[in-house]
Amino acid sequence: MRETQTRKADHLRICLDEDVQFHQTKNGLEGYRFTHCCLPELDRSEVDISTTFLGKHLGAPLLISSMTGGTQQARTINYRLAEAAQRYKLAMGVGSQRVAVENPQVADTFAVRSLAPDILLFANLGAVQLNYKYGIDECLRVVDLLEADALILHLNPLQECIQPRGDTNFRGLLDRIADLCSKLSVPVIAKEVGNGISAAMAVKLIEAGVSAIDVAGAGGTSWAKVESERAENAQQRRLGLTFADWGLPTAECITNIRAVAPDIPLIASGGLRTGLEVAKAIALGADLAGLAWPFLQAAVESEDALDALVEVLFAEITTVLFCTGNATLPDLKHSNSLQPLR
Repeated sequence: MRETQTRKADHLRICLDEDVQFHQTKNGLEGYRFTHCCLPELDRSEVDISTTFLGKHLGAPLLISSMTGGTQQARTINYRLAEAAQRYKLAMGVGSQRVAVENPQVADTFAVRSLAPDILLFANLGAVQLNYKYGIDECLRVVDLLEADALILHLNPLQECIQPRGDTNFRGLLDRIADLCSKLSVPVIAKEVGNGISAAMAVKLIEAGVSAIDVAGAGGTSWAKVESERAENAQQRRLGLTFADWGLPTAECITNIRAVAPDIPLIASGGLRTGLEVAKAIALGADLAGLAWPFLQAAVESEDALDALVEVLFAEITTVLFCTGNATLPDLKHSNSLQPLR
C-alpha cells in the first residue's frame, strides 16, 4: 500500500524534474503540414472549435490526460486541473486509482466531481490488475468514487517490465476486459501509456467491447525512462534506457486505427504539446486530443498558468481552422487540408 503511494510521488517528481521525454522517436505529426489558405472567407470570431465526445459537449477537442493521485501534491494538482476543465469545458482523466482502492484514505486526492460537476470525467485503473484479483467490484468502486462518465483501462506492459516488482502477467487479459465491458455500467476506454496501440490490437479491443481507444503513442513522456530513474538495480536501469524510445508514433497509430475502425471514438495522445499538433491529430482522424505533461507543468505552477495554457491552445486550434478555411472541426476533418510532407 505504502509502496504504491511512494511510487506515485516518485512519478510526479521524476516527470517534473528529470529528462524523461522521448528523444529519437517523435510523435509523427511533424511529418504533416496544413495547406495554408490565404483567403479563408471566414470571420475568425465565428470559428467554432467545440465538439462532442461520448455524448458530452466540450468547449474544445481537449482531454487533460490521466496523470496523478494518491498524494497531497497530487490532490492539489487534480483539483486545479478539474477547476480548469470546468471553466473551459474540457474532458479530464485522473491517474491510476489503484492506490485509492488499496488505501481509501487517499480517495479524496482523486475526488474532483464537486469541483467540476459538468465535465466529461474518466476513472482509471491498470488493465493488468484484472489478473491480480481486481474485478467488477473494484472497477465500480473507482467509477463511483469519481462519479465518472467512463473508465480508462490503461495498458502498460513495457512499464511493468521495468518497474520494480511490476505486474507482468498479461495472459488471458483480453477475455477479462471483454467480461468487464459486458458488465460495467459506463463505457470502457482502452489506453496505452506512451507506447501506442496498433491497428491489430485496436480491432481486438473493439471486438472485446471497449467503447473508445486512446492511442497514447510514442513521442512524449517515456515511462521506460521514468522507471529507469526509479530502478533498484543496474539491470532495471539498463532496461529502461534500452527501451527509452520504444513504441509506435502517435500519428501512425491514428491513421492505422482509422483505416480499420472508422467509427470508434478515438483519442490521440502521446507527445502533443501545441494546439497545432492537436489540430493535426484531429485532421488525421482523432476525435479528441489528450495532453498530460504541459498540463502537469502548468498545474504545478499556478491556476493562472493553467488558464494561460488552455487559452493559447484554444487560440492555436482556432488559428489552424481559420488559416485553412474551415469553420468547424468536422469541416477540418473533411477538408484534406493536412498533407504528408514529401
